[in-house]
Amino acid sequence: MVKIQVEGLGEIKSNEGLSIFDLISIKDKVMAKRAVLAELTLKNGLKGFADLSFKINKDLKIKLLFPEDEKSIDTLNHSTSHVMASAIKDIYPEAKFAIGPSIKNGFYYDFEIDSAISPEDLKIIEDRMKKIVAANYPFERREVSRDEAREIFKENPYKLELIDDIKDEKVSIYKSGDFIDLCSGPHIPSTGRITAFKLLSIAGAYWRGNEKNKMLIRIYGTAFFSKEDLKEYLDRIERARLSDHRKIGKDLDLFSFHDEAPGFPFWHPKGMIIRNLILDYWRKVHEENGYQEIQTPIILSNELWHTSGHWDHYKENMYFVKIDECDFAVKPMNCPGAILIYKSRQHSYKEFPIRYAELGLVHRHEKSGVLHGLFRVRNFTQDDAHIFVLEENLGSEITGIINMIGKMYEVFGFKEYHVELSTRPDDRIGSDEMWDRAELELENAIKGNNLEYKINPGDGAFYGPKIDFHIKDSLERTWQCATIQLDFAMPEKFGIGYMGEDNLKHRPVMIHRVILGSVERFIGILIENYSGILPLWIAPVQAAILPISDKFSLYSEKIYNILRGGGFRVELDSRVESLNKKIRQAELNKIPLMIVIGEKEQQSETVTIRKKAGGDIKNISIKEFLNIFKENVENKKTSV
Repeated sequence: MVKIQVEGLGEIKSNEGLSIFDLISIKDKVMAKRAVLAELTLKNGLKGFADLSFKINKDLKIKLLFPEDEKSIDTLNHSTSHVMASAIKDIYPEAKFAIGPSIKNGFYYDFEIDSAISPEDLKIIEDRMKKIVAANYPFERREVSRDEAREIFKENPYKLELIDDIKDEKVSIYKSGDFIDLCSGPHIPSTGRITAFKLLSIAGAYWRGNEKNKMLIRIYGTAFFSKEDLKEYLDRIERARLSDHRKIGKDLDLFSFHDEAPGFPFWHPKGMIIRNLILDYWRKVHEENGYQEIQTPIILSNELWHTSGHWDHYKENMYFVKIDECDFAVKPMNCPGAILIYKSRQHSYKEFPIRYAELGLVHRHEKSGVLHGLFRVRNFTQDDAHIFVLEENLGSEITGIINMIGKMYEVFGFKEYHVELSTRPDDRIGSDEMWDRAELELENAIKGNNLEYKINPGDGAFYGPKIDFHIKDSLERTWQCATIQLDFAMPEKFGIGYMGEDNLKHRPVMIHRVILGSVERFIGILIENYSGILPLWIAPVQAAILPISDKFSLYSEKIYNILRGGGFRVELDSRVESLNKKIRQAELNKIPLMIVIGEKEQQSETVTIRKKAGGDIKNISIKEFLNIFKENVENKKTSV
């Protein structure tokens, strides 16, 4: 007899060997049918996830997970990857499967076949998947010996390699219908629980991400528990496609990429307007918050990178160069340069905090396969800051940074964000005691500012833990931009100090932080968030003046000169074209405002304003329009 504590149902006593599903059915059959999987907690506190078919043989606690839980959606996607693999095996019997995990918003499976697969083939695979779903095959878990697993997958070199990596004597496999896969699970109860799915794309992927290995076929897909959720997601993907910053950047002549410098963005005049306006605002906020701007060299000696730890922990991402027979590196980060400025003179405890801000151009080697517009480049500008602070003042300093982040994000229209605390990685510098202090300090700061957060184990920088801020855009996507990193290690490695009130030398603590992150990437996010129709204050062209005909050219030029004289970025479309064609062109150019000039406007010395976002303002005086224009720009409003 076992005693099971079920969240929401209380204690259930049962004979050993009963499945979770059967156990729950004793108390609530509806709940049992609705559940997707279970989270188990043993008496020793260890937790794990299990299929509902899991047989119970000891006392434990059970928390049921339902379709709305994140882990359930994860599990659904992983199970759907098995169904896709089963369908592919039916269509291409010679297929050899590698791995098929769930990923954010979906799943993929990598496999090897002799024939090519085209996007048109996805429909064939989907149709076969629907038959497997309709068959409602249970996902059956079985544990076998490593030798038995090798026998089962003897024709598949990828599975054999994975089996060799498993340290346990027993190996878990899952069967659904005729398809058997090497898998640790868990899975949904049966294929019939897959309500809505879609195969999205085909790509190539090296086995285990190593370009020396064989190139496999990868098919991406997504699955949801309801058709409505799937439709909403696919609509969001389509909106994202239309908002792609790479296309918009090209169409609006903002930036470009060239084969002569792969992964290195070229900024055009209109793109520079956006950059400079963002950076002007950035400088203003930093000056108001007591930061001093610095600039450090792009190339620094290898010796410096040995001292900082980058040589041992980041070398594969760096570029190197020889100067006068000496070895140098192109900087991937700005922190060592800021430390050298700090070390250039003595400091007193009275000076702290010392806040150095730097718009530093860094270079990082990225493989060509991961380059992606402004989102993944090989050189970018970090809106960096390195703050030297007394340990007793860490809490207030971190709070000040958190407030800056919230303020700046709101100005750009990002009002929702979540926080993650990334803790010590295996590959790190500094003592455990340093990491304990740093992690506790960051956690206390998060709690002190009443921020909800989750732990991201092992994802800290090699020199310290960090708080990561993930903003949400208009397409419901999240982006990690701001980060606050707490570093006790690098000040020790560089031997920096200050003279304390006791006239003895002490060591400061260092905070590394960015708010925008990569300026290039942040601009890409902004472009996609607004689908290219940027807020008036950073739009490269704020308004287009559209005379209905040549008769109104003089009055249109007058309006143009008034606005240009007022510091506004306007264009005059004097082409001999219809008004509809001019409006269409302005809309294609993502210009927020269109100023229409005709007979009525000329006679009354007014203008009619047509907003790209919708809604007209008719026959408004030039003075009133200027006031509205000015007020919108000065207050950095996100909508016109």
